[in-house]
Amino acid sequence: MSHFRTEIRQRAEELVSLYPRKRSAMLPLLHLAQEQDGYLTDEAMAEVAELTGTTTAEVRGTASFYDMFHLEPVGKYVVGVCTNIACLLAGGEELLAHASSTLGCPVGGTSADGLFTLEETECLADCNIAPCVQVNHRFVRTTTPETLDALVDDLRNGRREDEIPPHGTLIRVRRSGGLRVPRAQLADERAAAQTAREERAAKVEK
Repeated sequence: MSHFRTEIRQRAEELVSLYPRKRSAMLPLLHLAQEQDGYLTDEAMAEVAELTGTTTAEVRGTASFYDMFHLEPVGKYVVGVCTNIACLLAGGEELLAHASSTLGCPVGGTSADGLFTLEETECLADCNIAPCVQVNHRFVRTTTPETLDALVDDLRNGRREDEIPPHGTLIRVRRSGGLRVPRAQLADERAAAQTAREERAAKVEK
């Protein structure tokens, strides 16, 4: 039985079909898993391994390399405050400490109500608006304790949901562009390419 919801499983299978090698779909599949659950569960990673023809250990090893993936539950909103050099000089550490106080959780922790997880981040590449703050990988241009408190109040009361979806959701609108090839044709082309590779390998061995 699939851990993924029906719609997520369908999207996962479509993603796998786009790649010549199944394991190449691992990262987008992990994003799908995190979109469903908010973080990467053991069940989801096992299913990604099954879809990509890899092991759960390989999937976990890949996921643990990237900061965008979480292997443990996080809040609905993951708040990241940059303390890299430009933001540090502009008060990044002070804003991070204020965020910890406002959210009621330590850096790296989650608030008691489960709404917020606070992270100290490396450069978020918005240095002209320092200190830089992101919520669920969306720039919020919040640079002072006062504007951060207003942001938190908005999030607590559901006033920013159109702008900031729950953690794990990278995009809300699926693109209609990209590769437009019937699945059957794509499968035939993949099979032909695999056959050609095997024939070349056989000739080399001779």
